[in-house]
Amino acid sequence: MTKKSRCPWVDLGKPDYVAYHDEEWGVPVHDDRRMFEFLVLESAQAGLSWYTILRRRDHYRRLFADFDPGRVARFDERKIEELLRDPGIIRNRAKISAAVGNARCFLAVQEEFGSFDAYIWRFVEGRPVVNELHCLADYPATSPQSIALSRDLGQRGFRFLGPTICYAHMQATGLVNDHSLACFRRPQILAGY
Repeated sequence: MTKKSRCPWVDLGKPDYVAYHDEEWGVPVHDDRRMFEFLVLESAQAGLSWYTILRRRDHYRRLFADFDPGRVARFDERKIEELLRDPGIIRNRAKISAAVGNARCFLAVQEEFGSFDAYIWRFVEGRPVVNELHCLADYPATSPQSIALSRDLGQRGFRFLGPTICYAHMQATGLVNDHSLACFRRPQILAGY
């Protein structure tokens, strides 16, 4: 059996991390709820590793109403206090409050554009940006598109979504295909669009 070549950032000693890479990362997302999920998780990641968040993802799903932005937008101060006491998530008041505020902003974007999907894919002209990366040093932290997205989200009231977090979001949701040239997933995802 031939060993699969993967992106250089994948820790092969962590099966859940490998599964995330192999099944989700970089696959174009057009479902608003999934987009909201990644916004919440990526903003929770600020200053932490993605693996730290990935291990808590199921718990986040339970606590954040399966990432239903309409329900999260209705979280009040009592609910935020309850979340702050739960060790299964990142207990940072600013990040939790941002998730609730971002849910409200997310709903406003859906109202304006018909869907968050229609809004966000405009930043890449409706098609994934495909980069040619060889090694870990080739991976950018931001892009002109992530800077523009971050600026626009900020003007719309979103928080904890700077250019680096926006770039990570774009990678995760397939707006950017950053699978390395040697990665087995790159041609599979490219064949899908």
